[in-house]
Amino acid sequence: MSRPKHEVAEVIERFGERFIEIHQPNGYQLRVLGALSKCRTSALGGHKYRCDHCGSDQISYNSCRNRHCPKCQGSNQTFWVEDRINNAYPVSHYHIVFTVPEALHGICMLDSKWFYNHLFTAVWDTLRSFGYSHYGAESGAICVLHTWGQNLSLHPHIHCIVPSLGYTLRGKMKHIGKQRKYLYPITQLSKKFQGKFMAEIKGQLLKSEILSQYRSSIKKAWSTPWVVHCEPSLGKVEHVVGYLGQYIHRVAISNHRIVEVNNQQVRFILKDNRDQGKVKTTTLTGEEFLRRFCLHILPSGFVKIRYYGIYSTRFRTTILNVKQKMTIKPKETSIERIFRLMGIDVRQCPCCKVGHLVPVATVPRIRPPPVQVHLVTY
Repeated sequence: MSRPKHEVAEVIERFGERFIEIHQPNGYQLRVLGALSKCRTSALGGHKYRCDHCGSDQISYNSCRNRHCPKCQGSNQTFWVEDRINNAYPVSHYHIVFTVPEALHGICMLDSKWFYNHLFTAVWDTLRSFGYSHYGAESGAICVLHTWGQNLSLHPHIHCIVPSLGYTLRGKMKHIGKQRKYLYPITQLSKKFQGKFMAEIKGQLLKSEILSQYRSSIKKAWSTPWVVHCEPSLGKVEHVVGYLGQYIHRVAISNHRIVEVNNQQVRFILKDNRDQGKVKTTTLTGEEFLRRFCLHILPSGFVKIRYYGIYSTRFRTTILNVKQKMTIKPKETSIERIFRLMGIDVRQCPCCKVGHLVPVATVPRIRPPPVQVHLVTY
């Protein structure tokens, strides 16, 4: 893939100070923005390499490794897909997406960590109860939280991979969903999910003594049709994991979607799902772009990929037994694994394309000037 013309880091550098002045983000958001702006720059240090064929020198700066960084997720996504395929049940899987209505977005902003935790709980409670009521078995799920829409607006939803397999009360594995296009009835699934999540929301607001302030939002959420999207079985596990793998390590926006950054605005590409998925462009001010981007910075330590039921850690030995993959594979370095899975040799010299880069020196970090300290601890 070609190198993008513009990056999120460029937007942060250009509009960051004005954004902080207007919107006053919290300290954790500031640290994330700071990490993204320094990713693969001299500020983080790096290594000097020399080609063993042509003798040219190259400097490679360190990455920030932040999970919100558009430049640090490619290899993580590829590794995750391979690991999930190697540790998945050899049965068909279903892709189910749970979405909350816009009326609850204001409540989400009160305490996003609580909101997302209980969103996960409501999703799994719904899937688990349907597994028992329809098939008499505990099913499983791999659930991934996404919080954004194409225009960077708040749009919390959870993608789920659900296997056509369950664990019965007799302690045996049982195939579920045979000869069914959809694993569960969509309308019933939506109603159950709505009831469970709204009960949690109302209970929390009542506990915080602010229920009266959000009665209109609660009423609107009850009257709005809740969307649970369920796709037919995608067949082999390689297909469904590969498909969902596209969603796993995405961030709110990739650098390749940014087409222009000027002194006032940021223009980027989006797919308009309300207009048959047509590709369009939209423009935001730099400050508004960063405000929306910060909506999708997850709370510190928050786990956005979760494993439930027969995909939880207590069933890991069962997975290995079912797949009969008890052989021990030789360990690989990250460089070797990237080459095997992605066909990219990061050690190849970009000048001669023949030799390999050999590390010859370490490039130290550049300390930021003291005047920036107050921004980090704001």
